[in-house]
Amino acid sequence: MTLAFLLVAAGRGTRAGGDVPKQWQPLAGRRVLDWTLAAIRQTPGLANTVLVLHPDDLSRAPDAPGLIVTTGGATRDASVRAGLDALEGTGTTRVLIHDVARPCLTQAVTARVIAALDTHPGAAPALPVTDALWRGADGLVSGTQDRTGLFRAQTPQGFHFEAIRAAHAAHPGGAADDVEVARAAGLDVAIVEGEEANLKITLPADFARAEALLTKAEEKDSKMDIRLGNGYDVHRFGPGDHVMLCGVRVPHGRGLQGHSDADVGMHAVTDAIYGALAQGDIGRHFPPSDPQWKGAESHIFLTHAVDLAAAQGYRIGNVDCTLVCERPKIGPHADAMQAAMATLLRVAPDRVSVKATTSERLGFTGREEGIAAIATATLVSA
Repeated sequence: MTLAFLLVAAGRGTRAGGDVPKQWQPLAGRRVLDWTLAAIRQTPGLANTVLVLHPDDLSRAPDAPGLIVTTGGATRDASVRAGLDALEGTGTTRVLIHDVARPCLTQAVTARVIAALDTHPGAAPALPVTDALWRGADGLVSGTQDRTGLFRAQTPQGFHFEAIRAAHAAHPGGAADDVEVARAAGLDVAIVEGEEANLKITLPADFARAEALLTKAEEKDSKMDIRLGNGYDVHRFGPGDHVMLCGVRVPHGRGLQGHSDADVGMHAVTDAIYGALAQGDIGRHFPPSDPQWKGAESHIFLTHAVDLAAAQGYRIGNVDCTLVCERPKIGPHADAMQAAMATLLRVAPDRVSVKATTSERLGFTGREEGIAAIATATLVSA
């Protein structure tokens, strides 16, 4: 999956008041657009970000590395089409389309949309309508409307890239949002849970609401607890035809010896997490004197450490693991190791580093008597 975010920011937003369009107005010390762009760029695994601007606003674009800036059209759907065209040739397979006027977007909402795209060609956040609905005329209530099955739509709205691009190309225009475009093309769109905080700045009073939410979020971040742990492990070579390293079976003329499957990389990462929690090491939780752990697969230990972190209110921020050996060569297997570890750590692959170095033929690793691993793990309060 190659993920892109498309930020629609070409509108004029006159109902919000002010001397400039709402995306350029100040909000809690930054511009509205700056808050929104910062929120979407926190997305794990994000490969590309497209910012669609009005031609008159190009000089206002932030100087952000890797940001693709393009001009929009006279309507929202025309601007989305321009943004989708700007992603041609980038290898994008999934795209999230977001309104610049929703600066309070959280990673929880984004994650739910991305997850739903595993089983649907489209997905979008929404909130069920809970208030009574009236019809009115001339300032008077003229009737009521059943609210069953009604939702308040939000963004980001996510889609398989080629599907939504084809849907926009075939649509006559005038759609309220990208879900309408998708459905007109026959695409199923899953509804995921939105958030009240994911408000859209439309009227002047909305700035105060958004500022209160963003200030509260920043105060929470300032109280964030970050912990750092390191781990180190060594296993000697013995008979065998492969080694287990970071969850991957690597062919080799010898195997690693240990009470468990001797996955030296996974052991070092596990100890790094335990260390960040001040919870000792693998031996404390899985004593080698206990026969039930003889030959155990190391993912059992790592999963226990991740579960323990979650139980104490932490999530994995990132992990860095260095394998020290002359052979086997790690490079051809590094991507598979990264993916295997990311799954067990419950994070995106770009939050896991697996790399290798030699000891320049010095010491036990240089003599190819075994493999060592060094790991660092960052835990962040959830």
